Amino acid sequence: MAFSRYIWLTGFYIHFFLFIACFAGWAGKDAAAENNIVETQMEHLRPDVLANMFDGEEQMHFSISWSGGPKIGDLYLSVKKQAETDEYIIRVRVTDYGLFKLFYPVDDTFTTYVKGDLKLPVRYEVLQKEGRGSETKRLTHYDQQALQVTYRKNQQPTEVFPILGTVYNEFSAFFITRALRLMKGTDRIIPAFVDKKRHEVAVQLLSREPRKSIFGEVPTLKVKPVMSFKGLYDKDGDTVFWLTDDECRIPVEIESKILIGFLSAELVEYSSTSCPVGSAKEAATK
Repeated sequence: MAFSRYIWLTGFYIHFFLFIACFAGWAGKDAAAENNIVETQMEHLRPDVLANMFDGEEQMHFSISWSGGPKIGDLYLSVKKQAETDEYIIRVRVTDYGLFKLFYPVDDTFTTYVKGDLKLPVRYEVLQKEGRGSETKRLTHYDQQALQVTYRKNQQPTEVFPILGTVYNEFSAFFITRALRLMKGTDRIIPAFVDKKRHEVAVQLLSREPRKSIFGEVPTLKVKPVMSFKGLYDKDGDTVFWLTDDECRIPVEIESKILIGFLSAELVEYSSTSCPVGSAKEAATK
């Protein structure tokens, strides 16, 4: 009984790791409680990093482990332009691995459509396949002009949420964070729609440090979103991630403390048509 419960919790945490690592629960100031609405501006972003992420096609594969132990899952992220439109598709897939897959299979897909100079989300589709025969569908629309978000789960009634400014979702926020002009001692704000509210999340550059990766040892930026969320994960710790300190800003590792230990995602495969893998290797020698 205890073992089966352990397996269930492992699959459960694999699914929610995405949301810990990619802004859900990174709740900063509730924008509704403030009159001073902060928006992400182009001047806050590096055009070269944006171009490298969105002008071509980028694919990443992370191996997920729990508390430094064996592998428990895989995380796949990709971004590419949608044919014959001005939209880009950010697609994320998470699966569990090995023994855990036999007891609690997880195969979830998250698809975000973004557009415009700031790559703001317009549509978000979720297909969750977890456990034996369980399937959940979620659909979110973001009207960034009318400042309104609509949400529907399966066949339930559609919910409508007014917002005070533009917003990112968890995955578009993760990508746009990579392009921020980060400076130590200066917070950058990303507005994110989380838990049915607009939150302004402060992103901090903690340090510049070398980090081992699939490209060898490379210079990285250690980045942390300031989190004040408490609840399921009990924010005793932080989420931090390491980006290559170059024009690619490749995430080489993500680590999040949770109620039981911590989860880490290590980049094990990477490809990009705009940002060759070699650039990260070259950065290590400069």
